[in-house]
Amino acid sequence: MSKIALIGASGRVGSEILKELSGRGHQVTAIARRPERIAALAGVTAKAGDAHDRAGLAALAKGHDVLVSAVFFSQTDPRVLIGAAEDAGVGRYIVVGGAGSLNAPDGGRLYDSPAFPDAYRAEARSGGIFLDMLKLTEGLDWTLISPAAEIFDGPRKGVYRTGRDDLVIVDGKSTISFAYSPTARVDEIETPWPRKMRFTVGY
Repeated sequence: MSKIALIGASGRVGSEILKELSGRGHQVTAIARRPERIAALAGVTAKAGDAHDRAGLAALAKGHDVLVSAVFFSQTDPRVLIGAAEDAGVGRYIVVGGAGSLNAPDGGRLYDSPAFPDAYRAEARSGGIFLDMLKLTEGLDWTLISPAAEIFDGPRKGVYRTGRDDLVIVDGKSTISFAYSPTARVDEIETPWPRKMRFTVGY
């Protein structure tokens, strides 16, 4: 059992990660601007926190084994979030990423592909900037987890595969269910990959 601080605990992805953490018996400080929206779950303590407040986040995360960030890249400043993780002195910093900064089959990043949806391009590019800034840190023990290109609503199925910076593609598709995506992120907390890298998951 670990002590985990989760930024963005009331969001769609964050709330699913929170359920998975609680179900596995972890002690979680769940952080959101409106803590009343955080689900009341076993082992969960809701706290008010702002993703733009470096000092406030660091104070909330201090003393935890792991800090997890599950917020939109385009709506936050990577210097604030990364700085808060560094200031808090947490053992590990796990970032919930998107697929857009993964490598496309042609070698570029997915968000530069003409086929990439314009509606998600700004968020994806912000995620790429965040990843690049993580790579420049020295003392921080970080992991960024990217999902498959397509996340569909549906039950968990089978087991997921993992990769580094390239899409996990099977039968020409890169997919994972929304129900399984949080599982991979909590698996990373409990059984870490090699440190200071990004990895991706898919069926």
